[in-house]
Amino acid sequence: MAPQDTLIDNISIQPDTLALKEKARREGLETVWDRFHAQQPQCGFCDLGLSCRICVMGPCRIDPFGEGPQRGVCGADADIMVARNLARMVAAGAASHSDHGRDLVETLYAVAEGKAPGYKLTDLEKLSRIAAEFGVAADLAPEAQARELALALMEEYGIKKGFLQFTKRLPQARLDKWAKLDLAPRGIDREISEMLHRTHMGVDNDAVNILLQALRSALADGWGGSMIATEVSDILFGTPKPVASQVNIGVLKQDQVNIILHGHSPLVSEMVVRAAADPELLARAKALGAQGINLAGLCCTGNEVLMRKGIPMAGNHLVQELALITGAVEAMVVDYQCIMPSLGDLASCYHTLFYTTYDKAKFPKAKHLSFSPENGAALGRELVFQAVENFARRDPKRVSIPASPQAQVTGFSIEAIVAALGGTPGPLLDAVKAGQIRGAAGVVGCNNPKITQDYGHVNLTRALIAADILVLDTGCTAVANAKAGLKEPQAAELAGPGLKAVCQSLGIPPVLHMGSCVDNTRIINLCAVLAGALGVDIDMLPVAAAAPEWYSEKAATIACYAVASGIYTVLGVTPPVLGSPAVTDLLLNGLESHLGAKFAVEPDPGKAAALIIRHVEEKRRGLGLDAR
Repeated sequence: MAPQDTLIDNISIQPDTLALKEKARREGLETVWDRFHAQQPQCGFCDLGLSCRICVMGPCRIDPFGEGPQRGVCGADADIMVARNLARMVAAGAASHSDHGRDLVETLYAVAEGKAPGYKLTDLEKLSRIAAEFGVAADLAPEAQARELALALMEEYGIKKGFLQFTKRLPQARLDKWAKLDLAPRGIDREISEMLHRTHMGVDNDAVNILLQALRSALADGWGGSMIATEVSDILFGTPKPVASQVNIGVLKQDQVNIILHGHSPLVSEMVVRAAADPELLARAKALGAQGINLAGLCCTGNEVLMRKGIPMAGNHLVQELALITGAVEAMVVDYQCIMPSLGDLASCYHTLFYTTYDKAKFPKAKHLSFSPENGAALGRELVFQAVENFARRDPKRVSIPASPQAQVTGFSIEAIVAALGGTPGPLLDAVKAGQIRGAAGVVGCNNPKITQDYGHVNLTRALIAADILVLDTGCTAVANAKAGLKEPQAAELAGPGLKAVCQSLGIPPVLHMGSCVDNTRIINLCAVLAGALGVDIDMLPVAAAAPEWYSEKAATIACYAVASGIYTVLGVTPPVLGSPAVTDLLLNGLESHLGAKFAVEPDPGKAAALIIRHVEEKRRGLGLDAR
């Protein structure tokens, strides 16, 4: 039962969220905000990074006021404890996104072997281009080329003889900086495994050394696992191009079978999209009284099929429970990552079927249908069939869809951006040099119930585009900005005069959606392309990154590989490091002299925008460009 006194007036800036939270209260249903409320006050030791449960001599804590224990049982001080905790967070985030990439590589191999019916090689040009980076012969047939590429990508996960292949996309100056700190990633699994080894009791107890390995683990994901996930997804399902779609809970349909696709991997969702167009299943839906089959996305699985298929988005992380509370969802199909364990309980309060599909990600009260590349097409059809049959069980009296859809334009891969510029990044660079576009910012990351939902994302983005800074977004941020109307071409009216003119000439919005969370690699890759075109390192570009509402270990990893790649990064939620002044100072100040970038923490989006604007103008001066 949800607490009856829970305040709902400040949980979100989104009307659909507020309306459905009120419906949950009336029906006595618990949501993430109720559980957050019940957890107060949260543990101060953990918030500062001063608690440790790595071994069972503990759990240990360190008193930040110096009146209690100053070392753990093993002798670890505050610096060691905080560094170990942050490093383990980064390793877990790197493992999550990189394992996503591994699933795609295994599917690519199965497609090449002819063992994955329903899947195919869609972008053959990209296949050839990526294969060439790995030394695969250009004269092979596509299937043979895909097989050799898949095998080469599998080697990226093990012990490489050298360093990860995609790091060669970087300017030499960046690689030289890494060499001085021994940061170049040698293998995806190797760096993550070594990070966990180092943080075992009795191994690495130098806080700086621990944090350097955390950065290397993050780079193994950013320039390894996540980048592999992005590139292989494009090969299998197509490289995104601009496509019109819609967003918010209003994309659910009163008169159709509604299926929610939630998680982070496109492998199952692509097969569900295919099955939803099956004439037999559509006919069965109509026979049961539905006017069609409607798919809607949540989180990054939603971003994947939105970018490539135009499937509308129901919402971001904090909307997942509320989507079920509409009473209009026949089935929620999940894969992995950012999925709340509460969903099974909520689904059982309605007619909704809750399906898990990966053996590595099972949930309470879910029906599990195991995915493999070999059965993906059949699984997609079964999931749609079950959802259609479930339509008859819907209770119309409990249905509430309190919104009208908001239009958006999505699908801005690097290839799409370059194509819009005439096949070269030159016009973008010219606009930056002329001062029409002052710079660019990647605004990315999660929702967090500690922050009013979407407040940080939307207000930071609005301030940046008003200052003629182009915004590239992914993940939950992308949904927030789309719901705010910032993904329509007419949103250029909200931009500064220079950015407005550029957007109007190209017919694009001032906020470009670049995909799911793994697709943050599109942003760092674009930075590498622009740096190469200018003959400079990434840290000299007028660019920045921000994660206004982050919560996950993956977000910590993304922030670390952004900074290690030379991108100034502003966090809206303080990571658990304040218990160590030395670690905090290293992150906020010490990294810059070695990597040309650092972290900042600023929860106020207006102040965060001011930090980014100042940084962009400083970098413009450094390049000899006009500065305001």
